Amino acid sequence: MLIERSPFLASLEGLLSEALDGSGRLVFLGGEAGVGKTTLAAALADIAGVAVRRGSCDNVTTAEALGPILDALPELITAVDLPPLAFAARSRYRKVRDRASYAFALVSVAAALDVADGVVRDVRLALGGVAHKPWRAWKAEAALRGAPATEEAFRRAAEAELADAQPLTGNAFKVPLARNVIVRTLLDLMQEEAQP
Repeated sequence: MLIERSPFLASLEGLLSEALDGSGRLVFLGGEAGVGKTTLAAALADIAGVAVRRGSCDNVTTAEALGPILDALPELITAVDLPPLAFAARSRYRKVRDRASYAFALVSVAAALDVADGVVRDVRLALGGVAHKPWRAWKAEAALRGAPATEEAFRRAAEAELADAQPLTGNAFKVPLARNVIVRTLLDLMQEEAQP
């Protein structure tokens, strides 16, 4: 069967032009096997000088609805750059383990602290080993900004973060452990700050 592709190609060129102007576009070419979807995409790529990423799915090998997109992503995402925090030059990571031979943390804390004239200007805190994924300590961060950089303020911030903790059977010990590790890590950062 011969299919006239010119109207489809013109439509795709218009969508590509909009995408290149900043309007994001995702185009799905669908149809029966052999009708020319691949040829149409290749023609557009040749005309526009762009790369076309392909994904495929079938009922046997692709169980996910987004399978074709997931197939194409490794070629689309080549890097993720995260700009460093200016104040994170002084940061610390502390990992508390049951024994030195165990790789996983009972509790871990990553912290960056910015203090000026004894007052916390900014802070970042994240916990590991306390949930199914790393835990950003938003409540503790909010409690610390503008607060004095003291052990008591660090303790209050840690308690605010952990106030709603719902430990499971057998791991309730992690709540006070997390509080103590947060406080100790922030105190260590303060001691580093005080040293020339």
